[in-house]
Amino acid sequence: MSKLVKTSEQQTSNMMEKLPQEIILGILSRLPPTSLLQSMLVCRAWRRLIRDPLLVATHFSHMADKDGPSFIFQSNRPSSSYQLFFIDFSDFHSQGKVMFKKLPDLMSIYLVDSCNGLLCMRDARWIYICNPFTRVYLQLPKLVNYPAQVGHIAFGFHQTTKQYKVIQVVYLRQLVLLGGRIDVATSTLVQSQVHVLTIGDPSWRHIGTLPYDLTRPMPKALVNGRLHWLSKPNNGTTASILISFDLETEQFQEVAKPDCCGSNRCFHHLMVLRGFLSAGAYHDNDELEVWVMKEYGIKESWIKEFTIGNHLPPTLQQNDLLHFNMAKARFPNSSVRVLCILRNDEILLEYLNRVVVVFDPRHGTFKELTFDAMPHWYKIVVHVGSLNWIHIPVC
Repeated sequence: MSKLVKTSEQQTSNMMEKLPQEIILGILSRLPPTSLLQSMLVCRAWRRLIRDPLLVATHFSHMADKDGPSFIFQSNRPSSSYQLFFIDFSDFHSQGKVMFKKLPDLMSIYLVDSCNGLLCMRDARWIYICNPFTRVYLQLPKLVNYPAQVGHIAFGFHQTTKQYKVIQVVYLRQLVLLGGRIDVATSTLVQSQVHVLTIGDPSWRHIGTLPYDLTRPMPKALVNGRLHWLSKPNNGTTASILISFDLETEQFQEVAKPDCCGSNRCFHHLMVLRGFLSAGAYHDNDELEVWVMKEYGIKESWIKEFTIGNHLPPTLQQNDLLHFNMAKARFPNSSVRVLCILRNDEILLEYLNRVVVVFDPRHGTFKELTFDAMPHWYKIVVHVGSLNWIHIPVC
């Protein structure tokens, strides 16, 4: 039996050796990651080939440049063990098809962020970097937890330094004694501490404090080697502050918003559209405006790219509708988030972590997307399906 396996492996290896490397690379780098992982079971020669850093890097480059975006969904219900799903829009423009796939179970950990085909995830004690397809994961060194802390975690990569970093902003609240037990004061935050971990280093580094409030969970945008967030508005105003963190210099700074963004028009969420830093802004008429910074760092380059009218997906249940209207009372249309622009210029929207909608700006129409086994509540992040790992350079 072992002789037969060895002979089969030699034949496979000899066949692969007869093909030019660029042809092998060109074929395999365009296959879905699930197909490549299955190919690793053929023989040791294929396993070595699929693990080759050049193939992994080329494959990631092709997956990132394909015709449609892809995402990771995670169920927000602990009863579902925080199940992960992969959704791919590669064939949406040409065939009108969307792939929705349940991924193999990982640990019951919560999705935080995505970068270069890797996920940043956490549980109550630890932070992890993992690839949901290969199921390879790295448990990061533990940051000493302080009592009564709230925090914000982000994960990013700098193209020049080729380093992955995790940033954790920890806000400490004042402790009080209530009824014989220690509790958290409902007053304002006491202070913030910013900690950075370069993946591969043995410990976190404390780099100072942050004069901005990032306690409200918001998606970040990674552009030009900088992470971007919108800070929580100050008391008495709905206007948020756009801030950035340079992954190379590890410095925070404010990013100028267009002059039109006053107290009645608020940047509410950030995204990256076709490589540009972009933001969703809300107006008194409930319309969602999408602004794009065409030249990074230049205030005058902000332009209003398009406007999305008010829309309530009919599949939202009554309880969701109540939640939706309560959110609108505080931040108009804040339960609507722009995910990306598709290849045919249609816009993918998310409503209330419940419904995915395709908006056609040419005709002003909305189309809901539904999938079998789609979770009732979920978190969604843009994600490139790949075999990538932290030691492999990104093309």
